[in-house]
Amino acid sequence: MKAKPKKSDQSNFLYEDLLDQLNPRDPLLGLAERIPWQRFEQEFAGLYSEQGRPAKPIRLMAGLMILKQLENLSDERLIEAWVRNPYYQAFCGETHFQWKFPCDPSDLVYFRKRIGQEGARLIFEVSVSLHGEKAEESEVTVDTTVQEKNITFPTDVKLLTKVIEGCRKIAKDERIGLRRSFRRELPKLLRKPRKSPKILKRIRTMAGVLIRELDRKLPKEALARHKDKFQLFRRVHEQKRSDKNKIYSLHEPEVLCIGKGKEHKKYEFGAKASIVWTKTTGVIVGVKSFDKNIYDGHLLPEALDQVEEITGRRPVRAICDRGFRGQKDAGGTEVLTPGRPKKNDTPYQRRKIRLCFRRRAGIEPVIGHLKHDYRLARNYLKGVIGDAINLFMAAAAYNFIKAMSGVAPVSTGHLGLPRR
Repeated sequence: MKAKPKKSDQSNFLYEDLLDQLNPRDPLLGLAERIPWQRFEQEFAGLYSEQGRPAKPIRLMAGLMILKQLENLSDERLIEAWVRNPYYQAFCGETHFQWKFPCDPSDLVYFRKRIGQEGARLIFEVSVSLHGEKAEESEVTVDTTVQEKNITFPTDVKLLTKVIEGCRKIAKDERIGLRRSFRRELPKLLRKPRKSPKILKRIRTMAGVLIRELDRKLPKEALARHKDKFQLFRRVHEQKRSDKNKIYSLHEPEVLCIGKGKEHKKYEFGAKASIVWTKTTGVIVGVKSFDKNIYDGHLLPEALDQVEEITGRRPVRAICDRGFRGQKDAGGTEVLTPGRPKKNDTPYQRRKIRLCFRRRAGIEPVIGHLKHDYRLARNYLKGVIGDAINLFMAAAAYNFIKAMSGVAPVSTGHLGLPRR
């Protein structure tokens, strides 16, 4: 059920208004004044029921999601910091200092599920709109990166061990007696410092024994309940080193193995993401997460279509690196990639192209900031939808920080709420 607005015309004589005690020139308060909170209220209102317990205010939850990415905090640390920081509370719409937690950390999980990918995209669109005409540049820079998932480095021994543990758990939940559980043999094999092919073969055999035994003993109703798990277990058991579309994590089966040619990190396990950045003003105007490891040039049209939807203007020229070579046009947008200059190019033309690609290199540190400052380095949100939400919120945080650097001081400072 949607939260009911607080209506009170009576002023509080015991406590002074929170905004009267804070620095009106603080950039966070200036940002809060510029964000159209009413738009979030209107867009998310249809996601709530007319019955049930009243939910937390939309302004509060949306503000917490933004602060989480701005300050690079987990859900738990964010709630703790909110209680101690009056500027965080004012940003989320409070008019008096609060001593209690605004919500449980799990409420943020439910709110992300409620608004989904489209809600996170709306927040990102708002962050782009704050920059006005600066976000409508005709030339953009496009690059791709990998948003790594929160999983350990996958090995066959790890995955097969988790399959064995998963089979034991299913047998315990369904009260099925196993002929052999391998509780003594498996730890001895895992304690050996070097995992030889014989050890791997034995662990694979043990996993296959448990899968087949459960398949025989479980009733049809239980097999139907655990159908997806058994399909995952069989894929892990049967997959080989040279196979494509392998499973790298049981709790995140959509994870991809992506090689970006880095010497220090040959493979990264996560989802590919495209980032579109304006060439001169440096605003992120498009981000898109992909659930397939496709060639960079093939994802370029989708990335530019998204920019057109958000800004209302399609870029005339997209400047890319050599990973996009082979593409000259993407839906009417000219694609530029580094290459040898033409023989008939004048010195001015060569210098202009060289400066153009020098500016393209500016997107590399932007990606670094997204990863290390705005929670893009490791994604803790589950599933393909979690990849998209985390990417949208990281890019939105970058744009909000950029907008804060040029924020004018707060005037009367109502922050979207009536003064009481």
